[in-house]
Amino acid sequence: MQAIKEIDAQLRVFEEHESEVRSYIRSFPTTFVKAKGHTLWDIEGKEYLDFFAGAGALNYGHNHPKMKEKLLAYIAEDGISHSLDMATGAKRTFLERFHDVILKPRKLEYKVMFPGPTGTNTVEAALKLARKVTGRDLVISFTNAFHGMTLGSLSITGNAFKRDGAGIPLHNSVSMPFDNYLGEGMDTVDYLERFLEDNGSGVALPAAIILETLQGEGGLNVANYEWLKRIEEVCRRWDILLIIDDVQVGCGRTGPFFSFEPAGITPDIVCLSKSISGYGIPMALTLIKPEYDIWSPGEHNGTFRGHNLAFITATEALSFWETDAFRLDIEEKGKRVEQFLLQLVEHYPVIQGEVRGRGLMRGVACGVDGAAEKICSEAFKRGLIMETSGPNSEVFKIMPPLTIDPDALIKGFAIIEESVKAYLQSGHQV
Repeated sequence: MQAIKEIDAQLRVFEEHESEVRSYIRSFPTTFVKAKGHTLWDIEGKEYLDFFAGAGALNYGHNHPKMKEKLLAYIAEDGISHSLDMATGAKRTFLERFHDVILKPRKLEYKVMFPGPTGTNTVEAALKLARKVTGRDLVISFTNAFHGMTLGSLSITGNAFKRDGAGIPLHNSVSMPFDNYLGEGMDTVDYLERFLEDNGSGVALPAAIILETLQGEGGLNVANYEWLKRIEEVCRRWDILLIIDDVQVGCGRTGPFFSFEPAGITPDIVCLSKSISGYGIPMALTLIKPEYDIWSPGEHNGTFRGHNLAFITATEALSFWETDAFRLDIEEKGKRVEQFLLQLVEHYPVIQGEVRGRGLMRGVACGVDGAAEKICSEAFKRGLIMETSGPNSEVFKIMPPLTIDPDALIKGFAIIEESVKAYLQSGHQV
């Protein structure tokens, strides 16, 4: 009882002064004061294993030592911190390294745009550019999509709760069924094409189609590579720009640097944020095929698009991608997570679990209402941070730093299984 009172006292200042909109603090009710690698510590010294990774912003873990060293040295030398979009040495080095390490080996040709430093900023820039290039206003997105919280991004987001927060009607978008949304055997690309072909469908020719190859917030729905290839073919046939939102599933989360690489597609525009800085520092990129880079100077801008501290850590983060070793390591760890989850749903059928995901973004969709949230709550009590996703928070999601070691994974697996047992023992059964 005393410990509960102390935790309540810690959090009182947030309850008194912070807006009711605060969210993660309700799922993880403690005050964190330190973090390193895949571990966080709270004000009481309790240790937590991180299977959350800043919602995908910490793919390389907390306070990576080499990134921290470069960042501290840059600050100590009075390096430029804020520069709008002026030229700086930090930006030049990042651009050169990004081209040499990421784009060139993959035979990708993109101009790099620095929008505002968040995921929704890069999506807004992509939407605006697609409309400017094509002269059309409609954008097609997909069921259960999540693309951000500003109005343009919300218009192409599927979640009803988040859309309702806009307070106004959201226009200029149409939602189509994602891969397998209508069940196995239903080809949703054919469905999409039928709307485009039929002059009576009520769906105009869009400026762009935007999608996530793996819907993180939407419930870990995975697009088949063949489905992605066919979507690209539709875009080429109808002269529609293809935008891939790799904000959460890029930077190695599914294995390769870009989540779309195994599908063999080449998007017209790619949105990156979250882990592109490598250190959790706000940063975003919008990658644009050169022929579509038709912006007038200053036509899209933002005060914090020249975040040089992020350029420093982002440049160091690219060192992970100089060889194929990191990708292979991610894929191997992902297989371990998948194997564990398959065994878990087999051993505990009462949760009616379905394993979903790819790489190191995996989880279990629970067929029992409220199960995923309660399992995550039990995990937190046992020192594991894990979140839910899906339109009804029905999926508990395993998304650790990509750098996590195998022993830590096994430790996390044990905590998750204990949490499932605790959930069932507390009487939450069908």
